[in-house]
Amino acid sequence: MRGNKMIPWIIIIIVILVINPIVGLAETTEAPGHPGERAAWTTGQKQGVGTAANTNSKTWYTLSEGVLSEVYYPRVDIANIRQMEFLVTDGRTFIHRETADMDHRVRLMDEKALVYQQINTDRKKRYRLTKTYVTDPVRNSVVIRVDFESLDNRDYQLFAMLDTSIGNDGGGDKGGTKNGTFVASDKNISTAWASSIGFGKMSTGYVGVSDGWTDLQDRRMDWTYTSADDGNIVHTAEIPLQKGKQNQSFTMSLGFGNTEQEAVQTATKSLSSSFTQMMELYQGEWHKYLTSIHPPRKLSGKLKHQYWSAIMQLKAHEDKTFRGANIASLTIPWGEAVNADTPEVGGYHLVWARDLYQVATAMQAAGDSAAAKRALRYLLEVQQQEDGSFPQNSRMDGTPYWTGIQLDQVAYPLILAWQLGETDRETYENHLKPAADYIVNRGPSTPQERWEEEMGYSPSTIAAEIAGLICVADIAEENGDQASADLYTGVADDWANNIEKWTFTKTGGHGDGEYFIRIDQNGNPDDGAPLEINNGGGTYDERNIVDGGFLELVRLGVKGPFDPSILASLPELDQTIKVNTPHGSMWYRYNHDGYGEKEDGSPYNGTGMGRLWPILTGERGEYELAAGKSANAHLQAMAGAANEGFLIPEQVWDQSDSPKQGLQFGEGTGSATPLAWSMAQYVRLAHSIEAGEPIERPRIVKERYVDQFIPVGPKLTIVNSISSSRKEDTVRVMGSTNGQRIVIQGPWGMKKVEVVQGRFTVEVPMPRDRHTLRFVSIGKNGGTTLKEIEYRSQ
Repeated sequence: MRGNKMIPWIIIIIVILVINPIVGLAETTEAPGHPGERAAWTTGQKQGVGTAANTNSKTWYTLSEGVLSEVYYPRVDIANIRQMEFLVTDGRTFIHRETADMDHRVRLMDEKALVYQQINTDRKKRYRLTKTYVTDPVRNSVVIRVDFESLDNRDYQLFAMLDTSIGNDGGGDKGGTKNGTFVASDKNISTAWASSIGFGKMSTGYVGVSDGWTDLQDRRMDWTYTSADDGNIVHTAEIPLQKGKQNQSFTMSLGFGNTEQEAVQTATKSLSSSFTQMMELYQGEWHKYLTSIHPPRKLSGKLKHQYWSAIMQLKAHEDKTFRGANIASLTIPWGEAVNADTPEVGGYHLVWARDLYQVATAMQAAGDSAAAKRALRYLLEVQQQEDGSFPQNSRMDGTPYWTGIQLDQVAYPLILAWQLGETDRETYENHLKPAADYIVNRGPSTPQERWEEEMGYSPSTIAAEIAGLICVADIAEENGDQASADLYTGVADDWANNIEKWTFTKTGGHGDGEYFIRIDQNGNPDDGAPLEINNGGGTYDERNIVDGGFLELVRLGVKGPFDPSILASLPELDQTIKVNTPHGSMWYRYNHDGYGEKEDGSPYNGTGMGRLWPILTGERGEYELAAGKSANAHLQAMAGAANEGFLIPEQVWDQSDSPKQGLQFGEGTGSATPLAWSMAQYVRLAHSIEAGEPIERPRIVKERYVDQFIPVGPKLTIVNSISSSRKEDTVRVMGSTNGQRIVIQGPWGMKKVEVVQGRFTVEVPMPRDRHTLRFVSIGKNGGTTLKEIEYRSQ
């Protein structure tokens, strides 16, 4: 670096003239350079996320790289601000940006309230900027207390820049100055930026063309531009500091509304309130909420602080309009490489049924059963599709965004309903039964597994399917639907008996060659079929791709922790994808994963290298508890992965060397920090440790598959089938069984069959296309036998 060399005098003179121009504000003049450079979001590595604990103030702020980053209003999926940053200069030798030229610290000021503070200090200890953030609990605004300190008793000049991205679109904003306040609008959303001490000179320009930083760098700052229309705009303001005063404080507010007038009123009213009183109200609401939360009794110190932060982040990630809709993260993974010029939702601002299940089970464990039930009602009443399925993910209103189908996401709401006791007839008949039927008719192979990339037989997906069917079978029986209960139990038993056949290889390339593989696309895990890693990771023999998804079989009660196939798979799992980080053991999703930073640390953009996931440490901890071991080290490892703001990331860096500043071994990457799933896993693991077992494991599933041997099913034979001579559109099926009763299911629905002296005859509709008949025979001991016959009309 050349920081110790004096800037040539000619540049110093120009800089002085630039920063202290003797010009007044001209009449409204539009900045040149429309539309400005392409907009991009900021890094997904957030160090703070905050919002009011109530549902009236519909604003959310995020912090990264020492500055305010994306701000959301009026929902968690609509970003309107990209970044707000301060510039400091001595008017002679330097111009510093917060992001690039200062040392950053972040502090969660109150362990029971989302009040974050950023402390940015000059690397030569000449000045310090401290910013404290809240959202106004009674208005739609973000309010920032700014303290500027001169540490060497010299005078400095302070400037601020605000880069807008109204309505998720950084490229179509219009804005300018209005009575000493900055305004910007797009798509019926407006924002206003105001200061308690006002602004000095003000300018609105286009990013990269006539914005404050570019202009100061290029020594051509022109304060006459007070508006910019339809582009990627940025506001720049001089902050009127008093000379000779070493410590100065002021407040800024970002108000939002449907119109510029409403936004200005919101911003100015927030400024008229005492910041201290506003922060006390903000803190008080969070404190009140947390009185309803019951942390594990033995949790203390940093682990307890992390617990409170996780709970608050889970609450903060729930939308305040579409109640129960928790997005995956208030971030955009590797946002600096993501185009912000299109009004798409983007990032992780979507609802996944899988992630919402994780959040709901954590909130239920913590004592906020109301939040868990809101999540379930959202899944069933907003997101669920007419055919009973759930989309890969959805917008807030339930509209599918990505259109894939993941059968574990169809199953998790069934498990959650059973866990919450939501078993009434309306819920069962209109929501749970259609979802269960969807699984029966399309499983066990899934179009996508939990990592959203591959189709086939996945241990983790099949575990969720089995658990979901057993849970809904119990609900069906409670509602008097014994036929459906028999069918769901029979299908679940059959899949449980065949899980190794479909997904456990005996000819693999790791260890002794016997273990669960990540996924098999045709139900033959020994055929060595090629598996393409659908995120740029390459193509490999499917037998050699492993992940920890098989542990879901234990966590959901389908297998015991000492099941031979589970024990056989653990060594290969750990030898292949486990890494010992400075914080403890962590795991990759699977070997050859391509979803993560590139080798040189640059952002993922369709290709990269998968990094370590803290949630997998939590999942392994749940397994260890099921096996009667301690999971304290796993909880500590998850807490160790959190950053200064107590936010647990999606991924952490996996190398002891760092090719890029900011990437440290065992610390978060630019993916998504925080990830709601990560925060939920931490909460659930903490409660599981207290309980001594995985608390998400449905009792009824464990009782059937772990606490006893699966009852042997009765004999079942389909003797004959002939087309009925009396009804052209029916088929008559005959068979024998030593079971108590039989149920038959086809595309037309369900039918009970009477068994007389071990034989049965049934006539069922015959649709004019290909379809499958499922026969389930139930024995006296509760065992089941499933037979499937495929028919095609002539």
